[in-house]
Amino acid sequence: MKSNFSIRSELPTDRAQIHAVHVAAFGPDHGIGAMTDDLRAQTGGFETLSHVACDGDDVVGHVMVSHAFLDTDQRLIDVGGLSPLGVIPDHQGQGIGTALIQSITAATDALGLPLLFLEGSHRYYGTRGFENAMDLGMRRPSTRIPEKAFQVAKLRAYDPSHTGTFVYRDVHWRHGVGLYRT
Repeated sequence: MKSNFSIRSELPTDRAQIHAVHVAAFGPDHGIGAMTDDLRAQTGGFETLSHVACDGDDVVGHVMVSHAFLDTDQRLIDVGGLSPLGVIPDHQGQGIGTALIQSITAATDALGLPLLFLEGSHRYYGTRGFENAMDLGMRRPSTRIPEKAFQVAKLRAYDPSHTGTFVYRDVHWRHGVGLYRT
């Protein structure tokens, strides 16, 4: 099924469809819907960013970036954490995930953040502007995250002195940091 999709910021009326996207993409037992609800409510250095891909009136993809920290030797730096990213299976392979990543990365960059972290496939995200975070002197928040899965995108405010430990906010810990395994 070929879709003609558009990307925009999430609206409150999208929430049920966003939940359905993540159940379709990850299965009903992953709890991604509960995590997205908790991320929306998280307060911190910036409001959680949430973008959807729409095919007509239907939400077929979703991505979020929420506040996290980089714990450097001198101070905590505000950074973004990209999670979750999901596309309905019959709409995958059409560039929707890539378009969502580009859109949310641009919005994160516009906030003036230096780095955008994620836990995911180096083969998928590596072709979309992310690189191994450990190669830049970053430390994983948990050893349960495979080294290759610990990814980062350098944004315009990035400075090579930005090294340290990536620190998820409590929402991610409650919902299972380190679940990426393949």
